[in-house]
Amino acid sequence: MVAQLEVTIDRNSPVPLYHQLSEQMTAAISDGRLRPGDPFENELSLAERLGLSRPTVRRAISELVVQGLLVRRRGIGTTVANSVVHRRDELTSLHDDLARAGRSPRTEVLTLDANCVDEPAAGALQVPPETPLVFVERLRFAGDEPLAILANWLPPQFADLTRADLESDGLYNLLHQRSVRPVVAHQTIGARSATGRERRLLGMGTSQPLLTMSRHAYDADGRPVEFGDHCYRADLYAFDITVHER
Repeated sequence: MVAQLEVTIDRNSPVPLYHQLSEQMTAAISDGRLRPGDPFENELSLAERLGLSRPTVRRAISELVVQGLLVRRRGIGTTVANSVVHRRDELTSLHDDLARAGRSPRTEVLTLDANCVDEPAAGALQVPPETPLVFVERLRFAGDEPLAILANWLPPQFADLTRADLESDGLYNLLHQRSVRPVVAHQTIGARSATGRERRLLGMGTSQPLLTMSRHAYDADGRPVEFGDHCYRADLYAFDITVHER
């Protein structure tokens, strides 16, 4: 059943009508009046009920979709999204971020290859191009929801990693257990369309975008210890970055 949200629109306020609506919808999601998975009133019904134009309502709903609070799915309509995972500007693993947020991380190992020859990855790890690297590709879940595809290349010293290791723990914890501690990383964040395989693995619609992040991680001596190429469902994941005045 679609819940009808109580909304008060002040047409004499200098605050734009779409922003008044989006703020009240956000508050309803934040305080639990609208719960994850709840169906959301369609824009035509909402516009008629509140006496607003469809473009005004569409803009308010679009703002919440961009923020990851609402999800549009073909054949299903608009629903309240599951809680969005936020990654802070810290050198942590997604496994730890999910565990810290109480989101029950689960991992499916898609590929584990201890003899992967990959010239770009070798360059990122500063080893000869023909070096056999450890390539790991994992599908990470938050509870039962597929959230991210994580591809990582590691130096040959980590060839002892097993599927059981990778399914039970975060990658950085596994490195720590082997006396390697990443302390600094360079990350590049972007967005792109998903491939067919990525859509199938992540349960995405054709028009949903992916967040991407590539990472070069180094130990305290400046040695590269990991190169990662990750993609995340944009409706369930966000990066939190704090910036400072120079």
